[in-house]
Amino acid sequence: MNIAQYLDSTYLKIPEQSGISHEETLQKDKELAQEAIENGIFAVMIRPDYVAEIRKYIQERNSNVAVGTVIGFHEGTYSVDEKLAEASKAIEDGADELDFVINYTAYLQGNIELVKDEFVKCTRLSLEHHKIAKWIIEIAALTDEQIADLTKNISTWAEENFSENDWSKIFVKSSTGFYKTPEGKPNGATFEGITIMLNNAGNLPVKAAGGVRTPEDAEKMINMGVKRIGTSSALALIKNESSSEGY
Repeated sequence: MNIAQYLDSTYLKIPEQSGISHEETLQKDKELAQEAIENGIFAVMIRPDYVAEIRKYIQERNSNVAVGTVIGFHEGTYSVDEKLAEASKAIEDGADELDFVINYTAYLQGNIELVKDEFVKCTRLSLEHHKIAKWIIEIAALTDEQIADLTKNISTWAEENFSENDWSKIFVKSSTGFYKTPEGKPNGATFEGITIMLNNAGNLPVKAAGGVRTPEDAEKMINMGVKRIGTSSALALIKNESSSEGY
C-alpha cells in the first residue's frame, strides 16, 4: 500500500514550545516540505505564520505537495470572527487546507448554536476559496457518546448547508495532539475513537491525527476507511519504520 498519498506530514510546535528560533522553525518546515516533495507525501501541515514561505518553497520546486495549516489552534476557543480572520490570512498566504479546531468547550457546555455557526461560516469561507476544511473535534476531551454526537452534528450541518459536491472537501479530524490527558492516556487517534467517527460521519471523510506510529497502524486506519492521516512520523512510516514521536 502506498501510504504516502494519505499522509499530512506535520510540525505544529511554535518556537516558544520547542525552544528554537523562528528562523530555525522555518528551516524545520522547509525540511518537512522537502521530505514531502521527495517521497510523494500528500501534504505538509504547519503553523499559519509559516504558510507563505512554505508555499513559495514548494512552488519554486514545481511540486504539487499541498500546504495545510491549523486555525484556532489548539484550544479551539477563538471567537468565530478570530477564526475567520486567521483562515482568511492563511488563504491569502497560499494554504490549500484549513484544519479548524472546533470549539469543543462550547459544545461540552451545550452551546450547540455557537459551534454550528462557526462550522457553517468557516466552512463556507474555505469552500468559496476552493480549499479543504477539516474540523478537529479533540476526541481525547470527549466521551464515546460525545464523539458520536459531535461527528454526527458536523455531518448533518454539512449536508444541510453545502452541496453534495462539497462534502468530500469537509473532513472530521480526531485530534490536535496538544490536549493534556490524565494518567498518560492517548491524546490522539485511537482505533476505537476513529471507528466511532467513521460510523457517524455520514458522507464526510475522516482524518486520523496523532498516535499513528507504525506502518501497520497506518494501513489499518486506511483499511478502516480513513482518508487522511496527520503525523509527525511520515517519513518513518513510508520507510516501514516505527516511531516514538508524540504526534
